[in-house]
Amino acid sequence: MIKYFYFLLIISLLSCNQNKSNLISAHDFDEMIKLDKSSIIIDVRTPEEFNKGHLRNSLNVNWFDDNFDDNIDIFSKDLPVFVYCLSGGRSAKANEKIRSLGFKNVYELDGGILEWRKNKFPEASLNNNYDNSLSVDDFNQFINSEKVVLVDYYAKWCAPCKIMEPYLDEISSEFSKNLELVRINYDENLPLVRSLEVYGLPVLQLYKDKRLLWSHIGFIEKNRVEEQVKKYIN
Repeated sequence: MIKYFYFLLIISLLSCNQNKSNLISAHDFDEMIKLDKSSIIIDVRTPEEFNKGHLRNSLNVNWFDDNFDDNIDIFSKDLPVFVYCLSGGRSAKANEKIRSLGFKNVYELDGGILEWRKNKFPEASLNNNYDNSLSVDDFNQFINSEKVVLVDYYAKWCAPCKIMEPYLDEISSEFSKNLELVRINYDENLPLVRSLEVYGLPVLQLYKDKRLLWSHIGFIEKNRVEEQVKKYIN
């Protein structure tokens, strides 16, 4: 309860002046991302820098990437965004850009990951379970298709996921000319699925041209999925 009120206090203080860049200390950055598990943590450094060490559960969206705006725009604008780079130069520009895209709460790590390391806060090791996680750019490439894309978020331990897997394969085969099936392992891609607000399993989503057409959480019968697919295929 104390942590919850501390989080609300930080948010209220940072919201008092909308003209400020929302620079926050490493200590407050750490507390806020711990308390709000829906937070989107974005590392705007290059993939090479990111792979050498990064904040846990962070996603790499390279500031120098020509598709930076598109890669950011897939996230919910209602979720808090925490952005950082090496020392603060790139994150300041990214902070301004992200807010200009309509995100309501954007917070920047003052001093970047160098300040984070100076305070000896936790950092992902190179052998953590998320090193092979799909990136934002990977996901964008999946859903940027002329075909309708059926995204299946699953886990090996999820019983409904196992039940649905055979009929999803059948649907994929039946509508292969107009439909592409993409499967995303929840456990292996936790930073990505959290940022996409995928909480609970199974989850099915239909996209076309990067636009979300339909989403469903929980078990669903084959005929209901087929009904949705037929709505959007050419």
